[in-house]
Amino acid sequence: MTDKHAEAPENTAARVALWRALHVESDAAPPVLEDTVGLTLLAPDLGWQKRGDMNPDFTRPFRASIVARARFIEDLVTEQAGRGLDQYVILGAGLDSFAQRRPEIASRLKIFEVDQPGPQAWKKRRLHETGFGIPEWLRFVPVDFEARGSWQDGLVAAGFDTAKPAIVVSTGVSMYLTKEANAATMRQVASLAPGSIFATSFLLPFEMADPEVRPGLEMSAKGARASGTPFISFFMPADMIAMAQDAGFREARHVSAADLTQRYFTDRTDGLRPPNNAEELLVATA
Repeated sequence: MTDKHAEAPENTAARVALWRALHVESDAAPPVLEDTVGLTLLAPDLGWQKRGDMNPDFTRPFRASIVARARFIEDLVTEQAGRGLDQYVILGAGLDSFAQRRPEIASRLKIFEVDQPGPQAWKKRRLHETGFGIPEWLRFVPVDFEARGSWQDGLVAAGFDTAKPAIVVSTGVSMYLTKEANAATMRQVASLAPGSIFATSFLLPFEMADPEVRPGLEMSAKGARASGTPFISFFMPADMIAMAQDAGFREARHVSAADLTQRYFTDRTDGLRPPNNAEELLVATA
């Protein structure tokens, strides 16, 4: 084991990055999201596509969900940048690659990637080693969440302007946090400058999901437990909207998998689509 400042990404972050690359390699063109940056940073052994958690058929609906939520967030950030918003905060950034893939938009923003110190140090090192580099407008904010570190304090230290609105995104994180911790995050974002936007993904109870994906969800939950990061929070859309309203947001809306399917998958020739009532999105405005 290397020291804490050189830890590799968590398994979930690496898996998401490889699923995004697998979408480009295995699914019909055009991709919903074209992202192989994480694959470059991870540099897995040859034949990584044959791993059990990469099986193209088994992972198909989950891969679709991952690229759908990422594309939606990317479009939302692009839309808000066009309206003049220029601060973008990614909570639990992992191997997010917006800054590397979309510099024509990203360079108009200050992007703050918030993550655990070890995996973040690894990512910074790999960005340099692979030639991507780190532009001035990309700010890394190491926060030890396990030690109750404050991501808001970290943002300010990294140059975040509290007088200006921001878009704050948290995907693939809410299921690992208690309901209280999720509500606390919402209150913190809602306290930012008026006009700030919060976008987060959440898991519905497994019994709500399409029957064909429930075994895969159960397997994911089992793997999460085994790695010490169990799924502990599930929400119905109405619960998320109520939490957002209680946190102080003036508007909140649910973005369903059906919405994402209509937006990004209707003209596909391979039938790829995200599963219904599995992982969906909330967008709230302060």
